[in-house]
Amino acid sequence: MSGQRDWAALIGRILLCILFIESGFGKIGGFEGTAGYIASRGLPLPQVLAAVSILVELGGGLLVLIGWKTRWVVFMIVITPIFHNFWSAPAAAAAAQQINFMKNVSILGGIFLLLAFGPGRYSADKG
Repeated sequence: MSGQRDWAALIGRILLCILFIESGFGKIGGFEGTAGYIASRGLPLPQVLAAVSILVELGGGLLVLIGWKTRWVVFMIVITPIFHNFWSAPAAAAAAQQINFMKNVSILGGIFLLLAFGPGRYSADKG
């Protein structure tokens, strides 16, 4: 059972981090759009926060991929209600925002599993 659990942890980490790595790279190419979206939410210093979001998504995604310091990657707790607040979105956007919110909640479940059980044997932390 241990070998199966180790491989499942590795595959789970790979699947969990794909979204973050892809999103971080996408924000590099669309930096101004990302900063504009952050500004539209009324947050200060949108360019700084855009750079931080790239660092967190890309850096955090890579940490999860290699299995090093995976327990640090709980950043979605803060981000999800700020950017996917479906309860106050216009009716036309509410369903899409709710899907994104629930997607992030589900991903957060995977992150909490990393927090609780570590990255597994096939990782830089071997935890």
